[in-house]
Amino acid sequence: MEKTFVAIKPDGVKRGLIGEIIKRFEQKSYKIVAMKMINVTDETASKHYEEHYGKPFYPSLIKFITSGPIVAMAIEGNNVIKGVRHIVGATNPDEGDVGTIRADFSSYATTNLVHASDSPESASRELNLYFKEEEYCPNYKIMSEFVLEDLN
Repeated sequence: MEKTFVAIKPDGVKRGLIGEIIKRFEQKSYKIVAMKMINVTDETASKHYEEHYGKPFYPSLIKFITSGPIVAMAIEGNNVIKGVRHIVGATNPDEGDVGTIRADFSSYATTNLVHASDSPESASRELNLYFKEEEYCPNYKIMSEFVLEDLN
């Protein structure tokens, strides 16, 4: 199973959209194997966004992600990186498909509610940045796993 990192950003937390956002992933039968609400430190933020260091928007990225708590999640599933990014939608909500989180709930590209890893390499790096191995809880089954077992 593939694993990815997702964060509900400070604007999503402040707007009370945590449950709605999580619901979208669970409805797709993705399994949340780790989750916590945290305040991102400047150090963690700089590591998270290191590929953007030196770009004009870098300081505002750091300021925003550290402006309030986030909900960090490790999500597991079949082709989960691509699937989660589809559910999240385009970075600019005005360019996103109706039904995606960003198109449905956000109006700005800079405060667009959710971060989702864009590749297996990014997912691995970001998961290691936010979670320790002992924080994962993979030993439970979601309904889709029971259904798949019945088919085999």
